[in-house]
Amino acid sequence: MSIELARLDAARFRTVIDERRRDGFSATDIDPATAERLEQLFHREIGARDAVREIIADVRTGGDAALREWTYRIDGVDVESVHVGAATLQAAWDGLAQPLRNALAAAAERLRGFHALQLDVLDRGAGGAWLHPVPLGRVGCYVPGGRAAYPSTVLMSVIPAQVAGVEHIVVVSPPAPAGGVHPLVAAAAHLLGVREVVVAGGAQAIAALAFGTESIERVDMIVGPGNAFVTLAKHEVFGAVGIDQLAGPSEIVVIATAGADPDMVAADLVSQLEHDPLAWAVCLTDDGPLAESIATRFAEVAGDAARREIIGLAAGRHAAVVRCASSDEMLSLAAAFAPEHLSLQGAAAESLRDLVRNAGAVFVGSMSPVSIGDYVAGPNHTLPTQGAARYRGPLAVMDFIRWPSVVQLSEAEFDALAPVAICLAEAEGLAAHGEAIQTRLRVRQP
Repeated sequence: MSIELARLDAARFRTVIDERRRDGFSATDIDPATAERLEQLFHREIGARDAVREIIADVRTGGDAALREWTYRIDGVDVESVHVGAATLQAAWDGLAQPLRNALAAAAERLRGFHALQLDVLDRGAGGAWLHPVPLGRVGCYVPGGRAAYPSTVLMSVIPAQVAGVEHIVVVSPPAPAGGVHPLVAAAAHLLGVREVVVAGGAQAIAALAFGTESIERVDMIVGPGNAFVTLAKHEVFGAVGIDQLAGPSEIVVIATAGADPDMVAADLVSQLEHDPLAWAVCLTDDGPLAESIATRFAEVAGDAARREIIGLAAGRHAAVVRCASSDEMLSLAAAFAPEHLSLQGAAAESLRDLVRNAGAVFVGSMSPVSIGDYVAGPNHTLPTQGAARYRGPLAVMDFIRWPSVVQLSEAEFDALAPVAICLAEAEGLAAHGEAIQTRLRVRQP
């Protein structure tokens, strides 16, 4: 099977970006095999969004029994108790090879140090009005699992919540084939001191976190990546609970200028495509010979990759090398795409760094591959996708802190502000608002 990058010019790629922006939130895109699986589960033809709504409604009313039933129907595992005991978490950690334990501990230390720098505990304001930082009370961290394991996601979601001061953190993850969460997920949770780990995945887990069950207390916020059904479920429960973002398939855009190493660029493009058949991998370059070298190496690397079937599906949809006229055109296209990951490679990488406008995470130079950012660089790997980098960045400590305002005016401040507020209340036709202020003025009259 030949896996190749499409060759596009800048005008064509801008059309692709416009179409992507018009399509908007695309978590409802599912492949034919998934559509067939849904029909088997529900015994009728049903779309992804309607399936998610039905699961959420069932768990909301049926509680633990519905959660267990959907886990069995979807994952094929009958979970007697959704909670993983402390002894099981300890055993998972003890069962890891020492090099892996060392790697997890080193990554956790690096991530905690980076996130600690984000903590803000000072009141912000002046006079008799300020904002006061308060950590969220209870947070649910969704960790994809089942046959695969993502202990890095445990670190990336739990650590910023802990740094923020969140008192109660629950990790939820789908069951492994043998039952229980994957041992790597359990081990990472133990390393971080997480006391509550729940065996549940998909829309049913999101519903349990958002609305609670007999054994799972509802949370204030849900964070963490997941498949299309998890993302749709987060979309459905938003409002009843906070969410971090609506995560889509992984994305990388590489801006490759003269001097970029084609092997490195190709490897970075392939590394993101192995995540998902809907992933994006795009290289923007103003160097014609470099574009051809990257395309050639991409085909070779992708063809030899362990997950080449997934890579091939993704490349057939969303992989391209785009010829551009200048650095300005590359930066403009990257800003319009607003990628999850933006890699700057080649001689001009550092000079372009501060000109980047929209990206979830920027990786500068040949020694800063996206893959290191996925595990241990420091910033969070939970990043905005599908253009959301235009308005937000990575998951951070700030996401786990709310800032209620506090107003405690002195008499002098009240006297100065009252006429302004009364005037505005009268202009808006809200007489009772003005009267609430006038009452205080009358009480204080001699």
